[in-house]
Amino acid sequence: MSLARKVRPGLTVAVTATTRQDDDSRRVRLAASYVEALENAGLVPLIVPPLSDTHAAAAILDAVDGLLLTGGEDVNPALFGEEPHPRLKTVNDQRDVTEIALILEAQRRKTPTLGICRGIQVINVALGGSLIQDIPAQSPAARDHDDGSGRQTRTHEITLDPASRMAAAIGATKCKVNSLHHQSVKEVAPGLHVTARSPDGIVEGVEADDRDWWALGVQWHPEEMTDSPEAWDRGLFRAFADQLKAKP
Repeated sequence: MSLARKVRPGLTVAVTATTRQDDDSRRVRLAASYVEALENAGLVPLIVPPLSDTHAAAAILDAVDGLLLTGGEDVNPALFGEEPHPRLKTVNDQRDVTEIALILEAQRRKTPTLGICRGIQVINVALGGSLIQDIPAQSPAARDHDDGSGRQTRTHEITLDPASRMAAAIGATKCKVNSLHHQSVKEVAPGLHVTARSPDGIVEGVEADDRDWWALGVQWHPEEMTDSPEAWDRGLFRAFADQLKAKP
């Protein structure tokens, strides 16, 4: 079946992106794997770069059915009241502001929302939580969650809450995931609860308490694993698509 025949009109997703300087030109940047994962789930991605106008969040969500927050830079710790750790990496303040505005508007509207890697972190910060700025430095008992393994290498196991939407989507209460992050959720925001952890205690999944708002965040990169023999990661995108289809 061709991709054009699989995609259903109207099932659109705002997908956040970043920017980078390329010689003398500033360009919008997004890994193609996010686009492919959404299209394979029958969804139409619409790319949203960091914007200067936070009021654009309402107009963006007027035009789509769902919101996907992607991986990328560190979240500025000023947003959760901390000084930068020496191992903090690049931040993008314009992206932080854009994504937080989108998250708060999505919460207000109950727009289905999926956060990946940085996405789970910025959801937590937007709703009032905090982050571990550098896992090796601040949680030395934890394993290295960015050890240079390939983007499609399952490096460690996670355990999921059997009652969670996440476990229902993945179809399991234990699975193995890829791992490409040095930050993670620390204090969980009001309105969220932890649904998955790695064996060292690092938060690997959260979701909204509000049963009327399908909002999930995962710390790994399921978009890189949709060709895997295991159906876990495809299940997340299918569950996301099912929520969009069920919207009134």
